[in-house]
Amino acid sequence: MRAKQPKIVAVSGFSSNVGKTTLVCELLRQLPGWEAIKLTRGHYRSCGRDPAGCCVSDLLRDEPVVRSGRETNYEKGKDTGHFWDAGASNVHWVIVKDDQVKRGIDEALARVEADGVIVEGNSFLEYIRADLMIMCARSDGGKIKPSARRVAASSDFLYLSTLEANATSAKRQFEQFRAGLNFPIDLSNAQIITREDLPRLWSRIYRGDIAEPVVNLPPPVVAM
Repeated sequence: MRAKQPKIVAVSGFSSNVGKTTLVCELLRQLPGWEAIKLTRGHYRSCGRDPAGCCVSDLLRDEPVVRSGRETNYEKGKDTGHFWDAGASNVHWVIVKDDQVKRGIDEALARVEADGVIVEGNSFLEYIRADLMIMCARSDGGKIKPSARRVAASSDFLYLSTLEANATSAKRQFEQFRAGLNFPIDLSNAQIITREDLPRLWSRIYRGDIAEPVVNLPPPVVAM
């Protein structure tokens, strides 16, 4: 285990299906040797550990569950499998109930041996300070989880995923969505980017003393 905490890049999201996993994979391709953490919260009280009601309900325990290593968490087509396929040097899957988030993320970070780690999730940011935080959203907005609202102010970038719109129209579409919200969401510190702006993100990572530049990598290809 490392004596010093690794650099942390957080990838969070307004809700599910907003491009988080795809962006994590692209980051892993740009940051060879880095590890990844996937945080999954189960809902013990609401689902009663019924597999039909919660996809991880049967994995919940009285203590946080952290599955590290390819042999414990690789499954083709699942998020952790995508992380391995994108080149992660190790993947840690944290499975917790709401009151176990801090203990779970602390245990996972203690297992990281690389210089840096990409963490996918929202709620851990209430306990851990990331070196760079990227919030993901659809350009048309959609649902915003309470956990996303709580950590939005910490965002350095807001990454907009879109199937049809170009960068200009995607940003305009999001601002229209935001103007129609009946509650505030603080994104005042975030640079709004799309697929076309990813070189700005790589530049921030390298110039921000988070990672060393990598040469001779292919240009990023981010599926929406």
